[in-house]
Amino acid sequence: MPRPTKGPRLGGSAQHERHLLANLARQLFLHESITTTEARARRLRPYAEKLISKGKRGDLHARRTVLKKITDKEAVYRLFEVIAPKLEGREGGYTRIIKTTPRKGDNAPMAIISLVTEPVAKKEVVNDAVATAKKAAAKATEKAAAKAEPKEYKGAVRVADGAAEAPDADHLIKGNEDSMKYHVPGSRWYDATVAEVWFATAEDAVAAGFEPAGGAAAQKIAE
Repeated sequence: MPRPTKGPRLGGSAQHERHLLANLARQLFLHESITTTEARARRLRPYAEKLISKGKRGDLHARRTVLKKITDKEAVYRLFEVIAPKLEGREGGYTRIIKTTPRKGDNAPMAIISLVTEPVAKKEVVNDAVATAKKAAAKATEKAAAKAEPKEYKGAVRVADGAAEAPDADHLIKGNEDSMKYHVPGSRWYDATVAEVWFATAEDAVAAGFEPAGGAAAQKIAE
């Protein structure tokens, strides 16, 4: 015994639904895009795609099978001679559904169902694009890993988590890696600054690429 489709029928009977789907498929093959209710579009999609698969076969038996469902010869001709060649390289997904504004009056949800006739990218092109994306991702990962590694500066002491107190009496100049500024003892922001890198002299900080916070005058360096 045939198993009924899940969900309510589109028409009052199974025969009415078959005629309704056939008429919708006919309109879709003639115009390549139609507007209908969302429920009808979702039921039409597998129905139409099965007919398109037969159209791509292109033999006499397939044509006769389609003619049993759609009696409009013009629609069948367009399916086999116009639509099927456009979908030659596509393995599935012959239609798309796009939701649109509700219908006036009963506020029924509406949708546009159309044929996907855009050319399919060749497998070589897709593989090349995937390989390029993987290379770019690998480079980005390498850069991120290199950036994560702490940089070592000549003549400097690094504190792992950062600190406000000097690690020893010889390294009192604070280097802030976020701003790439250095602070000498007694300067305006010295006490509030948490430093990851500590220098012995201001010359060492400048050689490492750090600049005086607030300018040379603020760090008591003669210009």
